[in-house]
Amino acid sequence: MTQGFGLAASLARGVERRSGAWSFVQGFAAHWGDALENGDGWAEADLVAAEERLGVRLPTALREAYLLFGRRRDLTSNHDVLLGPAELYVDDAKEALVFRHENQGAASWGILLDSLQDDDPAVCVRPDLADKSAERWEDWLERLSLCFVEIVLSESLVADEGLCDFLDPDEDSIELLEANAVRLPFPVYPTGQEHGSRWFLGQDVLLRDDDGAAVLACGRTAEDLDRVRELIPGNWLNDY
Repeated sequence: MTQGFGLAASLARGVERRSGAWSFVQGFAAHWGDALENGDGWAEADLVAAEERLGVRLPTALREAYLLFGRRRDLTSNHDVLLGPAELYVDDAKEALVFRHENQGAASWGILLDSLQDDDPAVCVRPDLADKSAERWEDWLERLSLCFVEIVLSESLVADEGLCDFLDPDEDSIELLEANAVRLPFPVYPTGQEHGSRWFLGQDVLLRDDDGAAVLACGRTAEDLDRVRELIPGNWLNDY
């Protein structure tokens, strides 16, 4: 595995506590992309302005994430979009503070207003449905810091077409994934569901299984990605 950064061990610490989540993001950025630098986060003044505009206090975990890496779109917004402080808003139903959008508007992620006082509140997701009366905020992840770890991991899977790929799995694909990669210590999500998204690590390849409906992969090099395609053969989107 990557020298100097044990992804699985660092991720386990990130799952356990909020400070570990930020350490994981720092390590992951440095060893799987570009290291964090001064200026990668929003300024305190930006967060204060957002709080004054919204009339709410932002949770500690949200403030910490925005201050540390909130401006790093390569970590947060390759596909879905992390809203900047000036873009944060309360939904029309006055139920949640929205901080992230799906890239085609199919869903939004937010924090219920009655949990904003928590340092590391749960995150909910709301699908954009044709029947607006059926839209509900649903459980996503039990802590906001976990959600930011998931954001950084998921956005890495669509960061570079040369290093990333998508598999439409058949009945053997998941068995091969489980046989050739290590399950990472991140909870299955959405929260409360028996089946959902799971994370795996191969030989310098990060993979996500979306309940057997799709497998996404990101290699540290093109050779790493080719190796996992050979181990899990199938209809890979970018394997020409």
